[in-house]
Amino acid sequence: MIRTALAALAAALVLAAPAAAKGFEPGSDGLDDPFFPLAGNGGYDVKHYSLDLDYVRATNQLDGRATIVAQAKQHLSRFNLDLRGYEISDLEVNGRDARSERVGQELTVIPRHGLIRGLPFIVQVEYSGQPEPVIDPDESSEGWVPTDDGAFVVNEPQGSPGWYPSNDNPRDKATFDFEITVPEGITAIANGVLLSKRTRGGKTTWRWLEDSPMAPYLATATNGVFELRASKAGKIPLYQAVDPKVRNPALAFERLAAEAEIISFFSDLYGKYPFSSGGGVVDNGGVGYALESQTKSMYDVMFSSAGAPSAGTVVHEVSHQWFGNAVTLAVWPDIWLNEGFASFSEWIYTERHGGPTAQSQFDDLYATPADDDLWANAPAALPGPAVMFTSPPYDRGAMTLQALRVKIGDDAFFRLLRSWYSKYKYDNATTADFIALAERTSRRQLDAFFRVWLFTPGKPTSW
Repeated sequence: MIRTALAALAAALVLAAPAAAKGFEPGSDGLDDPFFPLAGNGGYDVKHYSLDLDYVRATNQLDGRATIVAQAKQHLSRFNLDLRGYEISDLEVNGRDARSERVGQELTVIPRHGLIRGLPFIVQVEYSGQPEPVIDPDESSEGWVPTDDGAFVVNEPQGSPGWYPSNDNPRDKATFDFEITVPEGITAIANGVLLSKRTRGGKTTWRWLEDSPMAPYLATATNGVFELRASKAGKIPLYQAVDPKVRNPALAFERLAAEAEIISFFSDLYGKYPFSSGGGVVDNGGVGYALESQTKSMYDVMFSSAGAPSAGTVVHEVSHQWFGNAVTLAVWPDIWLNEGFASFSEWIYTERHGGPTAQSQFDDLYATPADDDLWANAPAALPGPAVMFTSPPYDRGAMTLQALRVKIGDDAFFRLLRSWYSKYKYDNATTADFIALAERTSRRQLDAFFRVWLFTPGKPTSW
């Protein structure tokens, strides 16, 4: 069992840890992301999160215990975690009490002994309180967002510290396991495969395991009243959940049922599906968007007249399992690497299923007047986090890929996308990485092309 192994490791590390000495220094309190400079922390690398959560919606009370296995990347005298709010009742490093200091979302952990570079260590944080949604620069809500019967849990880009202590930067991927305890009759859905479900004393504990590396913002623990169905895409288990109070539950399940074929399609086009499970959750989430949480895309349909995600939205979110989740941006200004790729994936899926071609969708957008918001910002040169989820990273990002497809030809283009996926799967990448791989794959110098499409505001006229 995972927790038995963690306990044994903690005991061994207590014996091995020396007293702090000269040369031990604090880890940085941020990783200098251009949009969120204090998101994430330096000096260590998280390997695994074990999250034990107990949530009661009636009182909006969340009690949590996070056990974090990490590896020191320097001789650490102290290090930071990201956590917003909550009262901390216990904090331990390698099984021994540690001190802490707090400023904003920065939780500084001060262990009794210095942590040696290259060695693993274990942090345990017990915390409790009433979660509050995180409000982004574009005024959208994320994190642990309470609903009528539970919580809709989505984190892009900075919601994770709203419900668990983390190294909240996409560059620090880790595996996860979850034990989520909720009142009997409530379903709790997290990433990965369902290990068990046990009801006792009026409460149900749901255990999930995500065994592939995951960026912290892709974690979920959505809970509420759901009908949960299990199916398969080949040998891959799919978990599909719908809130029976959405306007059209039957249509919602019909849209989710397409996931198996969509996974098969993109597996053929881009490469084998990267994870050991899949699925989706349709809820009255109250946030007004969908999010590609790893293996469990989250669809809020509260404001949808159809009461179900659109077919295109499901394609978009499933494609993110390749581009966004398996291959993840390294810095948030590169959001087009997630959203432009997913938007193009919608186009190519439609093209290969008898609908409008990707080129026709490019042409329709290109006809947009030059003063439209589409052309206001370049996808890889966004001015700030408030415009991360506007048209340029999505639509102009997709247009960049279609224009590149025409420029270098289908053979080189789809070879490029497959190489991009295989080279950076379970890792992080940048726009510069993509440009370098595109030039290497096509054997062409593409500086002018990418300068026009990715870095220059305004409507491109030649490339």
